Amino acid sequence: MSRILAFVLFVSFSVTGWAVSAEVQDKAVQEKEPDVKIEKEQVLERVNALEKPLYTPFIERYVLDEIKQLRVDLGAQKAELIQQIVDRQINSIDRGVTYATDTVTYFFYLIAAASSILVVVGWNSIRDIKDRVHSLADEEIAKLVKEYEGRLSHIEKQLTQKTRHIRQNKEEIELTQEIQSLWLRAGQENNHQNKILVYDQILKLKPGDCEALTYKADAVLEIGEPQWAANLCRQALSIDSHNSHAFYQLACSYTALGLYDEAIQYLGEALKQSDSYKAYLMSDEALKPLYDHEEFQKLTA
Repeated sequence: MSRILAFVLFVSFSVTGWAVSAEVQDKAVQEKEPDVKIEKEQVLERVNALEKPLYTPFIERYVLDEIKQLRVDLGAQKAELIQQIVDRQINSIDRGVTYATDTVTYFFYLIAAASSILVVVGWNSIRDIKDRVHSLADEEIAKLVKEYEGRLSHIEKQLTQKTRHIRQNKEEIELTQEIQSLWLRAGQENNHQNKILVYDQILKLKPGDCEALTYKADAVLEIGEPQWAANLCRQALSIDSHNSHAFYQLACSYTALGLYDEAIQYLGEALKQSDSYKAYLMSDEALKPLYDHEEFQKLTA
């Protein structure tokens, strides 16, 4: 009763302290609110004045390495937790078997004493009683062994499954790291032929990558192969029918082929999926032949 009373008092004091601290924090926030607004305006002015992005491929690589290390640590933690659970279950099994063995032994001693008394009285012989006790003990032990064998088999299956998951996660991390390095390499390449080779390597590791297909179409369009680029964009749309980048690259490809109506149609689809492409319409050289087209002017308006 005293423990319960102490726990209730502790909870009440904790709630009261939390409420007081919350009121103090609210007052502090209200007092600092003008300073915070000024700092936000200063940060917005600095962000609007930026001329290039704050991130670099090296930061992306660092973040990827951190994510990989986090997943490796998580896998190790899972394996350690499973090992602890297995050790505890094995200890429980050992205690259970020991308890069963001791119980059977004491039961045997009790029957032996009772059988001795019965022999003196004139009933069955000690040998018959001993055989009977051994048979009963063997049956009980066989039941216990069979039950714990089933439990150990189940534990072994769980460990095998966890090991398989850890191996799959490791392979996925390695594949992601390799693909990320290829993307960094493609971003650093100035030769469009080399970019196409890098994108082919990415598609070999991860077939059906829509992003790799659309960027490859962009590089193919740069070397003067609009039909090839259009085929790549159609392949990407067959995988993801709402890929805005694929629609945009398809519009550029049809513009290079001279099919202006189809180009404007696909350009409209790209703008439906993402309004961010409006900023590139008047600056993209691939769309320059469409500037005098009436439908294109409607899109830009």
